[in-house]
Amino acid sequence: MDSCALELLAMLLFVAAWLCVLASTLLPQWLTMSTALLPGELRAGPVETCVVQDVGGMECRAYDSLLGLSRDLKLSRILMCASLAVGLLGLLVATPGLHMVNSCRGGPKRILTSIGGVLGVVSGVLCLVPVSYMAHLAVMHFFDDKVPDVVPRWEFGDALFIGWAGGFLLVVAGLLLVSACWCSPGGETEPALQRRYQVMCTDVSFKKRSEYV
Repeated sequence: MDSCALELLAMLLFVAAWLCVLASTLLPQWLTMSTALLPGELRAGPVETCVVQDVGGMECRAYDSLLGLSRDLKLSRILMCASLAVGLLGLLVATPGLHMVNSCRGGPKRILTSIGGVLGVVSGVLCLVPVSYMAHLAVMHFFDDKVPDVVPRWEFGDALFIGWAGGFLLVVAGLLLVSACWCSPGGETEPALQRRYQVMCTDVSFKKRSEYV
Protein backbone atom coordinates (compact mmCIF):
# COMPACT_ATOMS: atom_id res chain seq x y z
CA MET A 1 0.00 0.00 0.00
CA ASP A 2 2.87 2.40 0.78
CA SER A 3 4.45 1.84 -2.62
CA CYS A 4 1.09 2.31 -4.37
CA ALA A 5 0.51 5.59 -2.53
CA LEU A 6 4.01 6.76 -3.40
CA GLU A 7 3.49 5.85 -7.05
CA LEU A 8 0.15 7.66 -7.11
CA LEU A 9 1.73 10.78 -5.57
CA ALA A 10 4.57 10.64 -8.09
CA MET A 11 2.17 10.34 -11.04
CA LEU A 12 0.04 13.24 -9.81
CA LEU A 13 3.16 15.38 -9.47
CA PHE A 14 4.30 14.17 -12.88
CA VAL A 15 1.09 15.28 -14.59
CA ALA A 16 0.95 18.61 -12.73
CA ALA A 17 4.61 19.32 -13.55
CA TRP A 18 4.12 18.46 -17.22
CA LEU A 19 1.18 20.87 -17.41
CA CYS A 20 3.32 23.57 -15.80
CA VAL A 21 6.02 23.04 -18.41
CA LEU A 22 3.41 23.22 -21.17
CA ALA A 23 2.02 26.47 -19.76
CA SER A 24 5.51 27.93 -19.41
CA THR A 25 6.30 27.06 -23.01
CA LEU A 26 3.16 28.66 -24.41
CA LEU A 27 3.08 31.77 -22.23
CA PRO A 28 4.92 34.88 -23.48
CA GLN A 29 5.77 36.17 -19.99
CA TRP A 30 9.31 34.83 -19.92
CA LEU A 31 10.78 38.33 -19.99
CA THR A 32 8.94 41.59 -19.45
CA MET A 33 9.93 45.19 -20.11
CA SER A 34 8.01 48.16 -18.77
CA THR A 35 9.35 51.73 -18.49
CA ALA A 36 8.05 55.26 -18.62
CA LEU A 37 9.43 55.60 -22.15
CA LEU A 38 7.13 52.89 -23.49
CA PRO A 39 3.36 53.24 -23.83
CA GLY A 40 2.84 49.70 -22.53
CA GLU A 41 4.59 46.52 -21.49
CA LEU A 42 6.57 44.18 -23.70
CA ARG A 43 6.48 40.44 -23.11
CA ALA A 44 8.68 37.89 -24.86
CA GLY A 45 8.65 34.11 -24.80
CA PRO A 46 9.88 31.18 -26.91
CA VAL A 47 6.63 31.01 -28.91
CA GLU A 48 5.38 34.57 -29.30
CA THR A 49 5.87 38.18 -28.22
CA CYS A 50 3.15 40.47 -26.88
CA VAL A 51 2.56 44.17 -26.30
CA VAL A 52 0.24 45.18 -23.46
CA GLN A 53 -1.26 48.64 -23.86
CA ASP A 54 -1.99 50.98 -20.97
CA VAL A 55 -5.70 50.91 -21.80
CA GLY A 56 -5.78 47.17 -21.15
CA GLY A 57 -5.55 45.67 -24.64
CA MET A 58 -2.93 43.10 -25.56
CA GLU A 59 -1.63 42.22 -29.00
CA CYS A 60 0.43 39.06 -29.50
CA ARG A 61 2.32 37.86 -32.53
CA ALA A 62 3.94 34.50 -33.09
CA TYR A 63 7.42 34.31 -34.54
CA ASP A 64 7.47 33.85 -38.29
CA SER A 65 10.20 31.20 -38.40
CA LEU A 66 12.28 29.18 -35.98
CA LEU A 67 15.40 29.95 -38.00
CA GLY A 68 14.77 33.67 -37.66
CA LEU A 69 14.87 33.61 -33.87
CA SER A 70 17.83 34.62 -31.80
CA ARG A 71 20.10 31.89 -30.52
CA ASP A 72 18.72 32.20 -26.99
CA LEU A 73 15.06 31.90 -27.94
CA LYS A 74 15.80 29.15 -30.45
CA LEU A 75 17.62 27.10 -27.81
CA SER A 76 14.84 27.72 -25.30
CA ARG A 77 12.10 26.59 -27.66
CA ILE A 78 13.97 23.45 -28.71
CA LEU A 79 14.76 22.39 -25.14
CA MET A 80 11.24 23.12 -23.87
CA CYS A 81 9.71 21.08 -26.69
CA ALA A 82 12.18 18.29 -25.94
CA SER A 83 11.20 18.46 -22.27
CA LEU A 84 7.52 18.11 -23.16
CA ALA A 85 8.19 15.18 -25.49
CA VAL A 86 10.39 13.32 -23.00
CA GLY A 87 7.95 13.99 -20.17
CA LEU A 88 5.00 12.69 -22.17
CA LEU A 89 7.00 9.60 -23.11
CA GLY A 90 7.84 9.08 -19.44
CA LEU A 91 4.17 9.22 -18.49
CA LEU A 92 3.24 6.70 -21.18
CA VAL A 93 6.04 4.33 -20.16
CA ALA A 94 5.48 4.58 -16.39
CA THR A 95 1.71 4.08 -16.46
CA PRO A 96 1.76 0.33 -17.35
CA GLY A 97 4.36 -0.24 -14.62
CA LEU A 98 2.16 1.00 -11.77
CA HIS A 99 0.95 -1.55 -9.23
CA MET A 100 -2.66 -0.46 -9.70
CA VAL A 101 -2.52 -1.18 -13.45
CA ASN A 102 -2.94 -4.86 -14.37
CA SER A 103 -0.80 -4.92 -17.47
CA CYS A 104 2.29 -6.93 -16.57
CA ARG A 105 3.78 -8.57 -13.49
CA GLY A 106 7.11 -8.87 -11.76
CA GLY A 107 10.27 -7.56 -13.37
CA PRO A 108 8.74 -5.71 -16.36
CA LYS A 109 6.71 -3.49 -14.03
CA ARG A 110 9.82 -2.33 -12.20
CA ILE A 111 11.67 -1.75 -15.42
CA LEU A 112 8.86 0.34 -16.92
CA THR A 113 8.44 2.39 -13.75
CA SER A 114 12.18 2.99 -13.50
CA ILE A 115 12.44 4.08 -17.12
CA GLY A 116 9.47 6.41 -16.66
CA GLY A 117 11.10 7.94 -13.57
CA VAL A 118 14.41 8.45 -15.34
CA LEU A 119 12.63 10.09 -18.27
CA GLY A 120 10.85 12.37 -15.80
CA VAL A 121 14.18 13.48 -14.33
CA VAL A 122 15.59 14.09 -17.81
CA SER A 123 12.49 16.07 -18.75
CA GLY A 124 12.87 18.23 -15.65
CA VAL A 125 16.51 18.96 -16.42
CA LEU A 126 15.65 19.85 -20.03
CA CYS A 127 13.10 22.35 -18.68
CA LEU A 128 15.34 23.86 -16.01
CA VAL A 129 18.23 24.51 -18.40
CA PRO A 130 16.53 27.01 -20.77
CA VAL A 131 14.57 28.71 -17.98
CA SER A 132 17.68 29.22 -15.88
CA TYR A 133 19.69 30.28 -18.93
CA MET A 134 17.19 32.99 -19.90
CA ALA A 135 17.07 34.18 -16.29
CA HIS A 136 20.87 34.34 -16.25
CA LEU A 137 20.92 36.42 -19.42
CA ALA A 138 18.31 38.79 -18.00
CA VAL A 139 20.38 39.29 -14.83
CA MET A 140 23.59 39.84 -16.82
CA HIS A 141 21.95 42.43 -19.06
CA PHE A 142 20.20 44.13 -16.13
CA PHE A 143 23.46 44.74 -14.26
CA ASP A 144 25.55 45.51 -17.34
CA ASP A 145 27.43 48.75 -16.69
CA LYS A 146 27.96 49.34 -20.40
CA VAL A 147 24.22 49.87 -20.94
CA PRO A 148 22.99 53.41 -20.06
CA ASP A 149 20.47 53.73 -17.26
CA VAL A 150 17.84 55.23 -19.57
CA VAL A 151 17.75 52.08 -21.70
CA PRO A 152 14.94 49.74 -20.58
CA ARG A 153 15.95 46.31 -19.36
CA TRP A 154 14.28 42.93 -19.38
CA GLU A 155 12.99 41.52 -16.09
CA PHE A 156 11.71 38.13 -14.96
CA GLY A 157 8.21 37.15 -16.08
CA ASP A 158 5.73 34.79 -14.49
CA ALA A 159 6.43 32.04 -17.03
CA LEU A 160 9.99 31.66 -15.75
CA PHE A 161 8.75 30.85 -12.25
CA ILE A 162 6.18 28.43 -13.68
CA GLY A 163 8.98 26.76 -15.65
CA TRP A 164 11.17 26.48 -12.55
CA ALA A 165 8.29 24.91 -10.62
CA GLY A 166 7.49 22.48 -13.44
CA GLY A 167 11.10 21.39 -13.91
CA PHE A 168 11.67 20.90 -10.19
CA LEU A 169 8.44 18.90 -9.80
CA LEU A 170 9.38 16.72 -12.76
CA VAL A 171 12.69 15.85 -11.12
CA VAL A 172 10.95 15.12 -7.81
CA ALA A 173 8.28 12.99 -9.51
CA GLY A 174 10.89 10.99 -11.39
CA LEU A 175 12.91 10.33 -8.23
CA LEU A 176 9.75 9.29 -6.40
CA LEU A 177 8.91 6.80 -9.14
CA VAL A 178 12.38 5.27 -9.04
CA SER A 179 12.41 5.11 -5.24
CA ALA A 180 8.91 3.61 -5.12
CA CYS A 181 10.00 0.99 -7.61
CA TRP A 182 13.28 -0.18 -6.08
CA CYS A 183 12.89 0.63 -2.38
CA SER A 184 9.61 -1.23 -1.92
CA PRO A 185 9.29 -5.02 -1.93
CA GLY A 186 7.96 -5.99 -5.29
CA GLY A 187 6.50 -9.15 -6.69
CA GLU A 188 8.54 -12.17 -7.59
CA THR A 189 9.90 -12.69 -11.03
CA GLU A 190 8.62 -15.42 -13.27
CA PRO A 191 11.58 -17.84 -12.73
CA ALA A 192 11.17 -17.48 -8.94
CA LEU A 193 7.46 -18.25 -9.19
CA GLN A 194 8.19 -21.31 -11.31
CA ARG A 195 10.73 -22.59 -8.79
CA ARG A 196 8.30 -22.05 -5.93
CA TYR A 197 5.59 -23.90 -7.85
CA GLN A 198 7.92 -26.85 -8.52
CA VAL A 199 8.91 -27.04 -4.85
CA MET A 200 5.26 -26.96 -3.75
CA CYS A 201 4.36 -29.73 -6.22
CA THR A 202 7.27 -31.84 -4.97
CA ASP A 203 6.18 -31.41 -1.34
CA VAL A 204 2.59 -32.35 -2.14
CA SER A 205 3.60 -35.47 -4.06
CA PHE A 206 5.97 -36.52 -1.26
CA LYS A 207 3.20 -36.13 1.34
CA LYS A 208 0.83 -38.21 -0.75
CA ARG A 209 3.40 -41.00 -1.08
CA SER A 210 4.03 -40.94 2.69
CA GLU A 211 0.34 -41.19 3.46
CA TYR A 212 -0.07 -44.05 0.96
CA VAL A 213 2.78 -46.02 2.52
